[in-house]
Amino acid sequence: MSSPFGSVAAVTGAGGPMGRAVASRLLTAGASRIALTDISGTRLGETVESLEAMFPQARFFSMRGDVTVAAEASAFAQRTLAELGGVDVLVNTVGGIRSPRLYTPFLDMSEEQWRATFDLNLMGNFHLIRAFAPGMLERQGGRIVNIATVVFGGEAGQADYAAAKAAVASLTRCLAAELAPHVTVNAVAPGLTRTSVTGNMPADEAARLVSLAFNRRMAEPEEIAEAVAFLASEPARFITGEILAVSGGIHPHL
Repeated sequence: MSSPFGSVAAVTGAGGPMGRAVASRLLTAGASRIALTDISGTRLGETVESLEAMFPQARFFSMRGDVTVAAEASAFAQRTLAELGGVDVLVNTVGGIRSPRLYTPFLDMSEEQWRATFDLNLMGNFHLIRAFAPGMLERQGGRIVNIATVVFGGEAGQADYAAAKAAVASLTRCLAAELAPHVTVNAVAPGLTRTSVTGNMPADEAARLVSLAFNRRMAEPEEIAEAVAFLASEPARFITGEILAVSGGIHPHL
């Protein structure tokens, strides 16, 4: 594979600010065909409309779906392969906290919340990597980029989210070894990023989290997208199994 760009990319969670920014950045870098999915058909439609206006030369395929559900992820993957051909770049942005509360003490956490958070942050990766990686191996080239978080090393009140993202980081390392040498697998670990979740965060809590970063601000979705695009690029061909923090200086560690 001479370059992932000028080829086919697939982005999950494309209706959200981060997924939309990632899709836009990959298209800017030269991806000519792109498949997009999101659990919200409305948000997905807004993303496609915006990107089609910005990149009229690109070919788009979009499909509403919940990639944490095997049947819906499989339908998206099959339609993508039929419409666009083999996927060369897969970016798994689906994830987050499936709870109305940003922080839940572990002893107050229900089993339902625990399982839901793990499903949200892991199952989309599981389904789509299994769907697209065989083609990458057959073509002897591909890039997979997962989204972790700097709190994967542990955060009081976010045991479910931190543990699930630690699993994403571990999965990234495992697959980097399994899919080498032709497919690279990396993850980006954002710090606090300006999204719909942070937009609804209480001001004092947002200020506390911002104060932890050396840069004293949130990341913009476009800054996360830059890191994703780099890991998907040809110059990053010798980088695999890495967790790249984009966090304003906050260091993730276990």
